[in-house]
Amino acid sequence: MKCSEWMEKLEILAPKSLACEWDNPGLLAGRAEKEVKKVLIALDATDDVVDLAVKEQVDLLITHHPLIFHSMKKVNDQDFIGRRLIKLIQADISMYAMHTNFDIAPGCMADLAAEKLGLAECEPLETMNVTDEGSVGIGKTGKLKEPMTLKALAELVKAQFGLPYVTVYGQEAAPGLVERISVCPGSGRGMEIEAEKAGAQVLITGDMGHHEGIDAAANGLVVIDAGHYGLEHIFIAFMAEYCKNQIDGDAQIIQMPSRFPVQVW
Repeated sequence: MKCSEWMEKLEILAPKSLACEWDNPGLLAGRAEKEVKKVLIALDATDDVVDLAVKEQVDLLITHHPLIFHSMKKVNDQDFIGRRLIKLIQADISMYAMHTNFDIAPGCMADLAAEKLGLAECEPLETMNVTDEGSVGIGKTGKLKEPMTLKALAELVKAQFGLPYVTVYGQEAAPGLVERISVCPGSGRGMEIEAEKAGAQVLITGDMGHHEGIDAAANGLVVIDAGHYGLEHIFIAFMAEYCKNQIDGDAQIIQMPSRFPVQVW
């Protein structure tokens, strides 16, 4: 199958029309007519990912985060984005990104995260669009199957997302049991406002700043910061299965091994 055919099937899953205006999903480098027999799936097009793509001689690199966000007037080896693009193009590797369209699309990031936490009666944390299947948007708000302590919820998040740790703001706001939960994979800075509107007791997200965290706590909302990568790396395994089962069962699919960008020493 050609890259263009892969793109058609990827956009059935997560249409680019769902992406936020500031986003830049889609084919970011390489040839649409490239024949695809080997695929690497990763969260980011880091140097390690690009080097692995070249080493493994893949035909297509699929990432969640776009390598190119803003307009570029030059592509050369004088900055890290240019160097990565040059490596990919020289190796004849096409690169395709699925970002906020994957975050929003039914059955994708928001739904996957909610499912991992066992949330029921879910609704979008921030509605972005209305489709034939109902409202879609960033994140989810729903109810746990059974109320639990904040400590138990934090342990559930760690277990379900394979995390070594989480950080918690406002634990004093939940001395008893919690049940109504919002989850926003990736960067949830600013989403504490939406979680408060939704009546959530806890917001599970990443990239929470100091001031946003303590302000949310002051408003009675607990924030569990599981890290940007921590919640979104579920993209890799999901897309590997989707590509194998829904696009081309004969293609070789390689998953970038989990590598948390932040460590606690």
